[in-house]
Amino acid sequence: MAKVLQIRDLTLRDGQQSLFATRMKQENIDKLLPLYREAKFYIMEVWGGAVPDSVMRYLGESPWDRLRACSKEMKGISLLSALSRGRNLFGYVPYPDYVLEGFYKKAIENGLNVMRIFDALNDIDNIKESVKMINALDGIADTAVCYTVDPKDEPVEAPKKKGFFAKLFGSKETPVVHEKIFTDEYFVNKAKEMESLGAKMITLKDMAGLVNPSRIFSLMPKLKQALKVPVDFHTHCTPGYGLASVLTAIIKGVDIVDTNIWWFGGGSAAPAIELVWIFCQKLGIEMAVNMDAVAKIRKELVEARRALADFDLNKDKWPNDFDEYYAKMPAEINAEFDRAIEAATENNEAALLDACHKIEAYFGFPKPNELVKNAEVPGGMYSNMVANLRALKAEDVLDEAMALIPKVRRDAGLVPLVTPTSQIVGSQAVALALDRRKGAADYSNKNNQFISLVKGEYGHTPVAIDPAFREQITGVAEERPYDTSSFREPNNPELPEFGGVKLAQDEEEFLLLELLPSVANTFLKNKRKAEFEAKQAANNPAEAEKAPEAKAEAAPQEEITGRVFCAPMGGTIIELLAKPGQTVKMGDLLLVYEAMKMENDLATDIEGTIKRFLVKEGDVIATNQPLVEFE
Repeated sequence: MAKVLQIRDLTLRDGQQSLFATRMKQENIDKLLPLYREAKFYIMEVWGGAVPDSVMRYLGESPWDRLRACSKEMKGISLLSALSRGRNLFGYVPYPDYVLEGFYKKAIENGLNVMRIFDALNDIDNIKESVKMINALDGIADTAVCYTVDPKDEPVEAPKKKGFFAKLFGSKETPVVHEKIFTDEYFVNKAKEMESLGAKMITLKDMAGLVNPSRIFSLMPKLKQALKVPVDFHTHCTPGYGLASVLTAIIKGVDIVDTNIWWFGGGSAAPAIELVWIFCQKLGIEMAVNMDAVAKIRKELVEARRALADFDLNKDKWPNDFDEYYAKMPAEINAEFDRAIEAATENNEAALLDACHKIEAYFGFPKPNELVKNAEVPGGMYSNMVANLRALKAEDVLDEAMALIPKVRRDAGLVPLVTPTSQIVGSQAVALALDRRKGAADYSNKNNQFISLVKGEYGHTPVAIDPAFREQITGVAEERPYDTSSFREPNNPELPEFGGVKLAQDEEEFLLLELLPSVANTFLKNKRKAEFEAKQAANNPAEAEKAPEAKAEAAPQEEITGRVFCAPMGGTIIELLAKPGQTVKMGDLLLVYEAMKMENDLATDIEGTIKRFLVKEGDVIATNQPLVEFE
């Protein structure tokens, strides 16, 4: 009997997150769901990760509506899965247990089956309660071990350096040799601990695509031998290992692999299912998916991808059409599939990668991203950094920030790069690059979440943080774990401007406020406004038909004559912490703003009396934009 390989389809969640910054609208998903019924994937990942944040933040849609729509169509066909960040849930800070339980309960009520739970630090304490809750709610707890690598040994800084890039990268002299932390035994031991907690499946989660085939050749058999539950393999193609490593994992006995459908595969996403299918045919392995139905989805995904052009990192270089290029595939490319299988079986990594890269080149997938490979970052982190920097009109800082990621990561305790640590480290690397451009000391600007990470509020880092560095960043040398009693319950005010209704109307909406206060506040206010206006129009149709009155032009702003305090990075103003007429000293906090999904306290480097704020809450600001004028 042929071995059966199960597939988890990532197209509607991780695929669009990795390639298109999670901007896929519900209307596009609704067109695909009936076709997914025919495909009969074992698991479909449709929720969690960046979805709850992004659909509210960028699309004005409800995450709960998205989950319900998928469940309604797929119930009884495919298991629906979501990605949870353990104690960080679907957000960027640690949450108390009652918030986690509320989300898990509502998610399962709304049709979720599998919750893939991971912790960005691989801190078992941070996933313990989630596993218990999911199992108690009759969900399927799938725990993920986050794969990462030890950073390359760092060169010692030379005492004299010339020029900006010398300052940025340091010298290439005697390297500092560090003890290897992320060995096969490290990952196997983490997986065994997770299974003992009650996990029903274990995922090796390679969010950055850094698992090379030789490592999988060694690691996958050890995982299979050590575990009784099914093993899933999740990786990305960004650095060029993805397809070759998936093939190796299949040969070495993995139970489930994560793939995307053609137009949402490859590049910074997981491998395309179509290429995996060709390998399975040659290996005599049955892939438990209806590939005729996948072909129908593939045709519809063309339009879905066109709708995402503004966020498409490869909008000018799509893959070639699979059906056309598979039908006319020349003998030499067909032979590369056979050569790849032989090389994977023999653990000949060089030949395997060469064959897979020739296959991907023929089908038009992007070449390996050397920048991402060298900086060792996840594809989703890279695409989100690009999208956010583009929105902030600061794309020119990307290369510098990418080069600084390994330094920030090691300073922060060698954390794996996966949400939320990828956002925290990425945002901090951008701030560090901007510090260096201005000639300021490293870490002059620190995002609040980076401070929390270094303090210890996210859990135990794989390597202990230098107490002197912790004191530099947080003001205290000792590790201080997260105290759930410090969680601030969000306000749920009445909105007099919209008829006195509550901002959050039910438990689901209040959970969104608890998860992402700033984003949910804007989303829910817009929702209440639309409901209020619709009600008014229904009650007074004649008034609604009247042409709107012209708005009075805003008075011209007074010319700036005093000293100004400017934004170190673009973002959105969340809260003003001072007032006009107030005298402030160096280091006093002026405001809170959000940049690259991280909240940042902004302290003044000017002493004096505030004349006026030049921005208000909710304003979108650009890098170096004046924020405060002083007398």
